[in-house]
Amino acid sequence: MIRIEHVYKKYGSKSALSNVNLTVGPGEIVGLFGENGAGKTTLMKVILDLLRYDGQVTLDGEPITRKNIARLSFATAEHSFFPGLTAAGHKDFFKDHFERFNEKRFDGLMEFFRLPHNKPIRSFSAGQKNQFEVILALSQGADYILMDEPFAGNDLFNREDFYKVLLGILQPGETVILSTHLIEEVSGFIDRAVLIRNGSVIGDVKTEELAEQGISLVDYVKTSYGYEPGRVAKALSNMTEEE
Repeated sequence: MIRIEHVYKKYGSKSALSNVNLTVGPGEIVGLFGENGAGKTTLMKVILDLLRYDGQVTLDGEPITRKNIARLSFATAEHSFFPGLTAAGHKDFFKDHFERFNEKRFDGLMEFFRLPHNKPIRSFSAGQKNQFEVILALSQGADYILMDEPFAGNDLFNREDFYKVLLGILQPGETVILSTHLIEEVSGFIDRAVLIRNGSVIGDVKTEELAEQGISLVDYVKTSYGYEPGRVAKALSNMTEEE
């Protein structure tokens, strides 16, 4: 279990995370939602111990260090691969450095996305680079797979098919934490939604509970964020009023 307790993070005088408390258990698929700058990426980097912060983050009761970091993987739009190395080269590298590397999953996902094995990753399109980043994160053998906007640059059909594939390959103990703006698109894929606003968690709900109440995930997010249904009409009215 990942446990986040009283976590604060500042960039200079600006607060990025403010008293975040959250637990994520094995086998969950968690959607992490929020506006740009809400703190989603910062929270993921804090979990991975890539940033200094105040508070505590533990994995099964232990701080995250070099001893257990391999239990976490990260697919980021900033990319963590070696651009001059081929996909085959990455496969060899990961096999050497991660004892739980899942070669069968790697090969299967490469085939699913139709990615070439023998071209340097720098030659891939933006969408292909993001696909490859996801492949590495899913094949590493991690228990907790963090994905930060992993589907940027990918078309709708690729994304929809990928959700189905991901649900089919995840093992019972594998956990996914997914940060995305595609709320409606992933509503049938995730089983829990965590909402962040201005660095604080403002919502945490099981999608099953929403379904039982007849509330869509999109409506839950809108209500939690205080969305104003009439803001578009008001803006248009203000811009088109005759003087």
